[in-house]
Formats: sequence, C-alpha cells, structure tokens
Amino acid sequence: MKKLAIFLATGAYIGKIPVAPGTFGTLWGVAAAWLISGLTLEGRAFATVAVIAVSIWASGMASKAIGKHDHPSIVADEISGYLVSFFMLPFTLSNAILVFILFRFFDIVKPYPAGMLDKQLKGGAGIVLDDLVAGVYANISAHALIWLYTGI
Repeated sequence: MKKLAIFLATGAYIGKIPVAPGTFGTLWGVAAAWLISGLTLEGRAFATVAVIAVSIWASGMASKAIGKHDHPSIVADEISGYLVSFFMLPFTLSNAILVFILFRFFDIVKPYPAGMLDKQLKGGAGIVLDDLVAGVYANISAHALIWLYTGI
C-alpha cells in the first residue's frame, strides 16, 4: 500500500522532477479535467470528489513514508486543486491555460485561508485542503474573467 500511495501522491512519479514539481503535477490535473469533461455535471462532481478522497489518502500515506509533511514530490494536491479550478467550465484549450495560470498563482500565493490551512493542518487533509482553496479561488476568478471577456 505504501508504494501505491507514493505512486499516486507523486502523480506517477512526475512529482520527483527536481524543478517545479507542482507545476508539472498540475499537468495531470489538466489531463484529468479533459478526461472527465464529457461526463455530466454530476459525473464530474463525483469524479472530482473521488480524486480528492484518493489524494488525501495517498498524500497522507506518502508523507509518512517519505518522512516529511507536504514534501514537494507530492503533487496529488495539485491534481485535485486543478479539478476544483475547472469545475463547471467547458474544456477548451484557452480555458485549460487560463485555469492553469490562475490555479498555479493561487497555489503559490496561498491567500487566506489557504496559507492558514497549509500551516495548521497535518496529514493528507493538510496537504490537500490548501490546494482546494486555491482551486476555489481560481475557479471563481476563471468564471469571472470568462464572463467579462465573453459576456456569457
């Protein structure tokens, strides 16, 4: 189970890339958003919640195995956060790029309460929840920017 958790938490080991592992890990989020984009709204919601649940479990287990809380190689949180960022948006290349930029910005800046959650919570939930908050901020921002640009 430990090897499976590390495999999942590191995004099939993409998180072991020495430069910008979170950015590379977010690319799995783009792929996941594309894969579930053809599902109904309920299906996308279910898939997103399932990915979040697996991310919390795998991140917690991997963190214990690695011996460091929120080790940079753990990128399951970025995958989950990106899916939250993309919720209720049509999958297009321009939306994928916009959401990618917004999510990475909010994930790095960690505006309240993301920064607080990152510092105060431990285990898998502590690793993933700050990225979910970043995802919510990115989602709201993406919807607003798309509305401003298109008027839809």
